[in-house]
Amino acid sequence: MLTKERKEQIIKEYGVSETDTGSAQVQIALLTADINELNEHFRTHPKDHHSRRGLLKKIGHRRNLLKYLRNTDLEAYRELIKRLGLRG
Repeated sequence: MLTKERKEQIIKEYGVSETDTGSAQVQIALLTADINELNEHFRTHPKDHHSRRGLLKKIGHRRNLLKYLRNTDLEAYRELIKRLGLRG
């Protein structure tokens, strides 16, 4: 789980303003951070299937947000996936 300080840092980095918590870019960045932390968790706890379901839900949510961003603002989508290191 992300700490409050880490969330605030991500919001400052990817948001348009200090209070921008709902834009697609911020939501995708927060989900990516959560997903990366869960991947680290599974390296030490490979049989934690309950948390794996949560991971899959987060991945699906991020996928839908990325699809939305790609359809609405292609340039922002390309910049975001480059900054987050997504898509290989």
